Amino acid sequence: MDKVDILIAGGGIAGLSAAARLATDGHSIALVDPAPTSIGEGSDLRTTAFLQPAIATLEQAGCWHAMEDYAAPLRVMRIVDAGGRELAPRETADFTGHAAGHDLFGWNVPNRVARKVLLERLSELSNVDLRQGHSVTACTTRQSEALVRTSDGTQIRAALVIAADGRDSTLRKLSGIQMKRWAYGQQALVFAVTHPRPHDGTSTEIHRTGGPLTLVPMPDENSMPCSSVVWMMPGPLAQERAALDDTALASVLTQETMQLYGRLEIMGDRAVWPIISQIATKVTSERLALIAEAAHVMPPIGAQGLNTSLADIELLAGLIKGAADPGDPRLLNTYAARAMPHMLSRVAGVDVLNRAALAQAQPLRDLRRAGLAVLNRIAPLRDLAVRAGMGMR
Repeated sequence: MDKVDILIAGGGIAGLSAAARLATDGHSIALVDPAPTSIGEGSDLRTTAFLQPAIATLEQAGCWHAMEDYAAPLRVMRIVDAGGRELAPRETADFTGHAAGHDLFGWNVPNRVARKVLLERLSELSNVDLRQGHSVTACTTRQSEALVRTSDGTQIRAALVIAADGRDSTLRKLSGIQMKRWAYGQQALVFAVTHPRPHDGTSTEIHRTGGPLTLVPMPDENSMPCSSVVWMMPGPLAQERAALDDTALASVLTQETMQLYGRLEIMGDRAVWPIISQIATKVTSERLALIAEAAHVMPPIGAQGLNTSLADIELLAGLIKGAADPGDPRLLNTYAARAMPHMLSRVAGVDVLNRAALAQAQPLRDLRRAGLAVLNRIAPLRDLAVRAGMGMR
């Protein structure tokens, strides 16, 4: 029977980041990842905007500088309200990282690049046992350790088990932890575009009705400016637009973006993702800690999802660094007491923003515009919003 300090279930970006961060601190890690050993380069069309606190965690994990080579800087977060009777900008607010003491908000990285870099980093660490193509099937906890069984019949003893196995977490279910989940009737259409006008490091979020339309800077493609698109809208409309050919979709998108970037051209494939919010009723159990989407799920607004996950990892890493027993109940109680309020505030805040973006009635859209104007024009409020959005505690 194998024995490690920490077993992590789930090999998404959060699980891989947790393994790299905790292994760099010297803990022995077993990472159980259901994904096959090789994943096609185009398997994940999404990008992640890593904000400054998350970048510090990736630096501690020893993998940020390799990601930075493929990243696009995020200098400005721009919100455009176009919720008037005509499709045109009527309020624009630009936010920078200066309020939080940074020149940049962060960097936007293709998910497939982040995953590749993280896997390469784990291969360098002798204290990481990466078990791809397998999943956790059972977990029995005792006062002193956890006993985990995987799909190939292997048993692993661990002082601490971390659930990073997604919104339908097996470990969460095995532990009996409940979750609250709600949907919005939305889906996100995700793809990439090129455009003639440079983005200048500006992420643009357009609000009209049905959900935000966001263009996030990517590195140039064949000397053409390039952006990742996350377009949230009612589910049936998302399916309808996903079925359009590239020319038709580009035409609709160019109109909806009001020519802010010029005529857009579709680049690569597209995908559709369901939009939900979800929060676990608690984030620890005996010898178990929940992080990332096993603990919380939120709509992709303001780059909060994965950045909140990286905050979970950093908090846990700080608490167990140098600990003789990383699964000590006192450490897990402290993690729960500190992490749960942060998770709840992130999920609740994004929920409010998404419901505001969904507004169809004109008075509600006008109220949304007024709120953006107040936030933009009162400097202390604007600075507070920047710090909150970047996850500064």
